[in-house]
Amino acid sequence: MGSLNGNSSGSSLLQNSGSEEDLQKLMMMDQRKRKRMISNRESARRSRMKKQNQLDDLTAQLAHFRSEKNHIVSSINVNTQLCLNMESENLILRAQVAELSNRLESLNEIISFMNCGSGWFGPEIADGFMSNSLNYMYLNPHIMASAEMLQY
Repeated sequence: MGSLNGNSSGSSLLQNSGSEEDLQKLMMMDQRKRKRMISNRESARRSRMKKQNQLDDLTAQLAHFRSEKNHIVSSINVNTQLCLNMESENLILRAQVAELSNRLESLNEIISFMNCGSGWFGPEIADGFMSNSLNYMYLNPHIMASAEMLQY
């Protein structure tokens, strides 16, 4: 639109004066307009290229972040599974501790009963059992523990 006004005013100048100077002015104005148009086009092209490069960079970042997110999610899944395995193993071990504590308590009651020498068996049976038990303990030494040591 600007070039049309410039041409029409240039042609009116040409008609009015007809001088060579006016013709040169008109040509310079047209040349400036063309340079400005070319410069604007080049600037628009650079702007589009810059935006495209920014879009490409953002797309690459998005792909990187998605990959990193997938890696983190898989790591969380692995760690969650490990945690669940440890919890189930912990439950099993706690049940074993409870069972062993009950066994130890029962054995301690039997030993206490045998040490008293009274009860259903009588002192001679209890003494025979104790001497056999002591021999067995010397032949097969085990770690002795109390129920308090097994509880946490």
